[in-house]
Amino acid sequence: MSALALVTKEWGAEVGGSDRARSSYVERLEAAGVPVVIGHEAANVPDRAEVIVSSAIAPDNPEISGRDVRRRGELLAELLELRPAIVVAGAHGKTTTSAMIAFCLYRLGLDPAFLIGGEVPQLGGNARSGEGWLVAEGDESDRSLELLRPKIAAVTNVELDHHATFASEDELEELFDRWLAGIPAVVRGPELEPVALELAVPGEHNRRNAAVALATLELAGVERSEAERVLAEFRGVGRRFEPRGEAGGVRVFDDYGHNPTKVAATLEAARAVADGGRVLVLFQPHLYSRTRHTAAELADALTGADVVAVSEVYAAREAPQPGIGGKLVVDALASERPGMPVAWTPQLEDGARFLARRARPGDLVLTVGAGDVDRAAPLILEELGA
Repeated sequence: MSALALVTKEWGAEVGGSDRARSSYVERLEAAGVPVVIGHEAANVPDRAEVIVSSAIAPDNPEISGRDVRRRGELLAELLELRPAIVVAGAHGKTTTSAMIAFCLYRLGLDPAFLIGGEVPQLGGNARSGEGWLVAEGDESDRSLELLRPKIAAVTNVELDHHATFASEDELEELFDRWLAGIPAVVRGPELEPVALELAVPGEHNRRNAAVALATLELAGVERSEAERVLAEFRGVGRRFEPRGEAGGVRVFDDYGHNPTKVAATLEAARAVADGGRVLVLFQPHLYSRTRHTAAELADALTGADVVAVSEVYAAREAPQPGIGGKLVVDALASERPGMPVAWTPQLEDGARFLARRARPGDLVLTVGAGDVDRAAPLILEELGA
């Protein structure tokens, strides 16, 4: 949403918004002249304003009650009509892959516009309003993906991740098939081999992301050799295995992974980076619906760690569900790995202390989840003596 606000403001719209708390995104919007109100109240919305909402906004939010609202994807679809566009979609890797594409276009002097779901430090943020290709992510979580009509589509992978929207993976695949049928040029990630190119970001999942990015750039008219040369310099997106600091010989990283496949890929990368040290994880489940359907699979992914603490579910837009919570993951993990140090720490502060007190020099500590688990990283570093 902040990326949309920045680009639409640059392209001539009068833009304002609200959020429930201050963040780096809010600060960037304010610096760009976009006023942001903290807290959600009906009075925040000016008369005759067009109200755009993300899928994270609950139906009872006072700013949308009684109003005609439009989804984020509807506004994005309008913007895609203004530039030759590339849309990256899929369950995993779309933010990193979009960032890789935008990074290469930018470094090669092709003046891209982009709207990306994470901070890209090398590009100065998550949005830009250039005159070249417009690079954006497509969201299947609310089916708004079908509204988007870019010149090039790239699909990293298809896996059921939004259990409140889709009844089965077959239903999800049908959505992607319908969407891709109307796009002139398409890259399908599952058909590609991971690149052999040496990257600055770790893990096989990033070699797969890079394969999609390079194939997409070729369709956009970029020579592969030129793209490879630049892509090797790409250092990643915020909250994607992001280094947060080191204290007492212990390195602390943060990652946005929130479903079993992403968690497993992150832990594989962490194991390689730890280089013989232990991997300690604070995991925050995201959404009650996802936790209910994937608790066992999440536990299986977390067996790739040496020590694990699990917090309560980050609800986001969902109401609590009776009997559904982070302890489901803890119980499944304890059954899967008897004797493994595992803790049920509903509060992030408790999880941070649990890991910090067990970490020793050479270990790697990782906070994982799509909610606010990233705020635990500085708590861990403080406990470690930073």
